[in-house]
Amino acid sequence: MKKTFSKITLAGLLLAGSFAAIAADPIKIGSVLSVTGPAASLGDPELKTLQLYVDQINKQGGVIGRPLQLIHYDDGSDANKANGFAKRLIDDDKVDVIIGGTTTGATMSMVPLVEKSKTPFISLAGAVVVIEPVKKWVFKTPHTDRMAAEKVFDDMKKRGITKIALLSETSGFGQSGKKEVEAVLNKYGITLLANETYGPKDTDVSPQLTKIKNTDGVQALFVFGLGQGPAIVTKNFKQLGLTMPLYQSHGVASDEFLKLAGPAAESVRLPSPAQLIPSKLADSDPQKAVVVAYDNAYKAQYKQDVSTFGGYAYDGLMIAVDAIKHAGSTDKEKVRDAIEATKGYVGSSGNVNMSATDHMGLDLSSFRMLEIKNGDWVLVN
Repeated sequence: MKKTFSKITLAGLLLAGSFAAIAADPIKIGSVLSVTGPAASLGDPELKTLQLYVDQINKQGGVIGRPLQLIHYDDGSDANKANGFAKRLIDDDKVDVIIGGTTTGATMSMVPLVEKSKTPFISLAGAVVVIEPVKKWVFKTPHTDRMAAEKVFDDMKKRGITKIALLSETSGFGQSGKKEVEAVLNKYGITLLANETYGPKDTDVSPQLTKIKNTDGVQALFVFGLGQGPAIVTKNFKQLGLTMPLYQSHGVASDEFLKLAGPAAESVRLPSPAQLIPSKLADSDPQKAVVVAYDNAYKAQYKQDVSTFGGYAYDGLMIAVDAIKHAGSTDKEKVRDAIEATKGYVGSSGNVNMSATDHMGLDLSSFRMLEIKNGDWVLVN
């Protein structure tokens, strides 16, 4: 009888503990993402990833005995709306940390608010301006546009390409990429013969590509943009009969780009995190277990292919959760310090080692050069 009573009591205590965890004040994770608009192919998998893993973490008991609560807003790929939603997250929702800012424009519109309010902010945007100069409360998970330019130029150098054309988007990401491309050209012995731009909502980029086609000496084209625009560029490129090597940035590192560009994407090269090629990684690769697990979980939940953008959100959430665990609370100063102290985190984007002078923590080795062959990603040796 005593044994039966003990088991019932233990079961009751465990059940009571579960109810206590559920009843505890939630840890509020705020997010502003571009779930609709030109950058929807980035923001949609980011949101789905956050929802998936917040739910998983809560099923496992939450963090420091408290459940996570995701409070998210869709900025429609509009930086002005992102600013307004960030203000709402800080002033009204009283969030503990913010993950998001799908685009560079959205992120930079939010930066003054998070800095003033002293709210830890992990951006999912690509431009180097997000973290340079270092901002106390701002971090990011994607590789920078400067790193993308250097990875592409390193590959061009190996192929004997020295004279190129640049076609960049007029978005924040595209223009920051343009600036970084121009800044590192000389380091790799690359000469820029043509320098054109296009708008993120343009439906035809043939005039700019025709100028590039008629520029003598151009050996390759480098496109810097995100979302739907680069796919339109790729289709127009093939329609005009251009045969030079075509490079894209990590702004299109997603299976969605393969679908949007179709057969025109054949032979396109771009730098990407390992997340796009989980099955192609060596078993000894420290990232393989992480990217395979994320790939399996996302596909099982949504019956959709993964993207590197969802991977950025995964890393942002896991880094934030790990920081809260190390801080032992949601005290914003302590969480910020713990994020900055992140070392040896192996995630979707690479091996992250942050510091007071580096609020991203990735090096160039975490980028993989990929080529599209027969509608699939192939690792370039």
